[in-house]
Amino acid sequence: MRLIFMGTPGFAAEALRAIHAAGHEIAAVYTQPPRPAGRGKKPRPSAVQALAEALDLPVRHPVSLKTEEEQAAFAALGAEAAVVAAYGLILPRPILAAPARGCLNIHASLLPRWRGAAPIQRAIMAGDAETGIAIMQMEPGLDTGPVLLERRLSIGPEETAGALHDRLARLGAEAIVEALARLDDLTPVPQPEHGVTYAAKIDKAEARVDWTKPAEEVDRLIRGLSPFPGAWTGIGGHRVKLLGSRLAEGAGAPGEVLDDAFTVACGTGAVQVTRAQREGRAPQDASAFLRGRPLPAGTRLGG
Repeated sequence: MRLIFMGTPGFAAEALRAIHAAGHEIAAVYTQPPRPAGRGKKPRPSAVQALAEALDLPVRHPVSLKTEEEQAAFAALGAEAAVVAAYGLILPRPILAAPARGCLNIHASLLPRWRGAAPIQRAIMAGDAETGIAIMQMEPGLDTGPVLLERRLSIGPEETAGALHDRLARLGAEAIVEALARLDDLTPVPQPEHGVTYAAKIDKAEARVDWTKPAEEVDRLIRGLSPFPGAWTGIGGHRVKLLGSRLAEGAGAPGEVLDDAFTVACGTGAVQVTRAQREGRAPQDASAFLRGRPLPAGTRLGG
């Protein structure tokens, strides 16, 4: 099938690699323009652009698709379908209508739950037991289109957003290849009107740990924001990111360290921090983190 691929981060790169390996003709790859990154703030191509160039595929990165010129250029590619995965630009109606068989979106949730920007993080933060991939026919609404194919997976009790992202990226790549192969046989299923939730973009203001919350909420916050932006707490006047955790036994004042294994009391219950990162340092497992600067029982976090 002659396709256009539209995506930007690593999640999308997995799908591009799979589609290319499946033998589809990729007329063009659309991605976000290179962004300044690193200490030198040099423009860095997206994960999708880097892969597309390695595969010798033509790359386009317009800043907008709203102009008649960009829409005409897109239509001129003569694609049968477009595959979209975390692209980062809104697709106007002329773009959605250009491919003969429409635009297919790889969405990292079981629609209509978690429409929007941050479905992986929100699923963990909400305590969902499962999530998955929906291959959806795109329409002008926000993730409102009918679903062609769905694949489910369970969320592990200690799974971080980073680990779940990687599993969903692989599942999404498999699902889109299957959907393209079966496109003639798949029946679009309209999303139900009940059960709609929205996965708002993560605000960094959400990242500070409130130790007065129940342990379940603190644990889900830590795992849901790992590795980025990273839930954080104050330790000795410094901001420390908490990047892994599990529920633990124990009780005490909120934010009180209960033992030498980084167990911290919450409003109810406790969590054990399993991975952390000091400012300017690399992430460390809790044991290595504590060797560098122990936290005696009775230490209060959050200041």
